[in-house]
Amino acid sequence: MPVATLVVLLLTACGGEDTDPSSAPGSTPTATVETTTDEPTGPSIEELAAQAEAERVAAEQAAAEEAARVEAERVAAEQAAAEAAAAEAAAAAAAGTVSQQNALRSAENYLGYSAFSRTGLIGQLEFEGFSTEDAAWAVDRVTVDWKEQAAKSAKNYLEYTSFSHSGLVQQLIFEGFTPEQAEYGVSQTGL
Repeated sequence: MPVATLVVLLLTACGGEDTDPSSAPGSTPTATVETTTDEPTGPSIEELAAQAEAERVAAEQAAAEEAARVEAERVAAEQAAAEAAAAEAAAAAAAGTVSQQNALRSAENYLGYSAFSRTGLIGQLEFEGFSTEDAAWAVDRVTVDWKEQAAKSAKNYLEYTSFSHSGLVQQLIFEGFTPEQAEYGVSQTGL
């Protein structure tokens, strides 16, 4: 609390001969107040209000930054969980079900001793009782050159019957080879 010295000077008429008219008898005494401060005064109300407002704004900003950090961590955790689930699902899909694995083994066995088009091999697996989805899954995972399969099939046909070039191409297309595969297959026979 500031210390102030208050000096009050009262001039009265009985205090001697003063030339000041206010000190004449019957005049009103005059008081002079002098204030001095030995210590500095504290901040003003406006300064305190500004400081409180700045502290409030800083606290709100810190809370907003913390909320943003927590939200970013939540989103990152959800994203990581979704990526892990997707990777697990992809691994499971790549491995296939028991039925799909059986269809794959059967497709590989067929290709080991006979020539098939893609659609022809799917049809053969369906004939065995595999679903269309399982058969297609298996056929899409076998390592095979369909053009070479067309060439093998064309050669097999020519071993037991006669065909013209265009007739053999049509027969291979009927079996499910694409026109390009069929043409390649027939061209490999020399026809």
